[in-house]
Amino acid sequence: MNNTRRTELRKLIEQLEEIKDALDSLREEEEEYRDNMPENLQNSERYERADEAVSNLEYAVDSLDEAMSNIEESMN
Repeated sequence: MNNTRRTELRKLIEQLEEIKDALDSLREEEEEYRDNMPENLQNSERYERADEAVSNLEYAVDSLDEAMSNIEESMN
């Protein structure tokens, strides 16, 4: 791989890192929202939706980590 493509891939990794950080921040906010629900709502549909959102955001963050790792490996 030439240096031009490596440079472009590094830029993409930086952009993905920013997106990952934003997603992780939103995941933390949703997790805090879920964890601070009153006890009487902890078995509610609202709680389940928040819990599912946290799980999906965690999966998205993990997927971005994997994508960045794959991109870095392609640069070797």
